[in-house]
Amino acid sequence: MTSDLSNEPTTNRYAYKAALIGAARQFDLTDEGFSWTVGGKSGVWRYADIATVRLSYRPSSMQPRRFRADIELADRQRVSIFSTSWQTVTLMAPQDRDYSTFITQLHARMQRAGSKAALLGGLTSGLYMAGAVVVALVTISIAGLLARALATGEFAGASFLAGFAALFGWQIGGFMRRNRPQSYTFDHLPKELLP
Repeated sequence: MTSDLSNEPTTNRYAYKAALIGAARQFDLTDEGFSWTVGGKSGVWRYADIATVRLSYRPSSMQPRRFRADIELADRQRVSIFSTSWQTVTLMAPQDRDYSTFITQLHARMQRAGSKAALLGGLTSGLYMAGAVVVALVTISIAGLLARALATGEFAGASFLAGFAALFGWQIGGFMRRNRPQSYTFDHLPKELLP
């Protein structure tokens, strides 16, 4: 660890299991750069050579609070880091504090190295717009079915649709709100995209 980081709380290493079977993926912040080991591959990327960092919110059925960071070089080499790790067949454990600290430290080292990386948050614009269209179509469909159920006196069906709409809005609305396309700076990482 370099002397200019010695007084800061740091997590210079982060590891997680992307699958139940297989080795953990390991990432280190070294003086030479961002070091990664994924499966049988490994590498060290200088902080100034990192072209893009994209932070996003990626919930799964096993872990509703899961976050992702994609780190990419200009030649399209990319590694992904998740905030959760597989523990057992039915358990995906959150690593919120370690993930947040590691990602924050990575940004701090990139900034000190004079990085000109594109710092992006959320989904790509095209994917976000496609998702927004699907959400709009589902919303219109539910509204139409709800209106028909009320008009025909099917109150049980209307209650079911209202409940489904509330759950859909809560789940998908949160996902879309957190993953709206944005850019950010080294000084202001998006809080909604970190645990």
